[in-house]
Amino acid sequence: MSLGHNSSDDLISPKRHQNHHICKPAHINLLTLFDTVNRFILDLSIAALHLTIMLIYKILRKAEGAAFHDKGETAGAPVDLQDGFIHFSTAEQAAETAAKHFAGEGNLTLLACDETQFGDDLKWEPSRSGALFPHLFRSLKTTDVLWEKPLPYCDNSHQFPKEMV
Repeated sequence: MSLGHNSSDDLISPKRHQNHHICKPAHINLLTLFDTVNRFILDLSIAALHLTIMLIYKILRKAEGAAFHDKGETAGAPVDLQDGFIHFSTAEQAAETAAKHFAGEGNLTLLACDETQFGDDLKWEPSRSGALFPHLFRSLKTTDVLWEKPLPYCDNSHQFPKEMV
């Protein structure tokens, strides 16, 4: 059945559809469109990666922090050396850790590290009340630290920074 035009007219043609500008855009740069879509996908991937990063925290006393920076690494505090690994805490565990092991102490430093960078050297093991705590079975290097903040003690508690996730 014929509709009065040949099938080649079914393609958008400026001649047939000259009054219908939305039928054929003047110019679409497919490379620009492809690049824009790829950048959008990359941005989403980066955002998803940021959502999956879990920070773990190490509290250091002033002398431990100074030695850490002088040497560029640490095997940890005396309790870490005794236990054979460096004790870390999650954001949820850090306040209880500070209260239990650093009660009343000021001049502390809080280190934040991305737990994924440690690979198999980081083990999650049961500790207080069976909760899993991150334990690092190698030296902690200054390059492992994402950020470092003072951990002041006032009003009978340690004041954790707002950057804690």
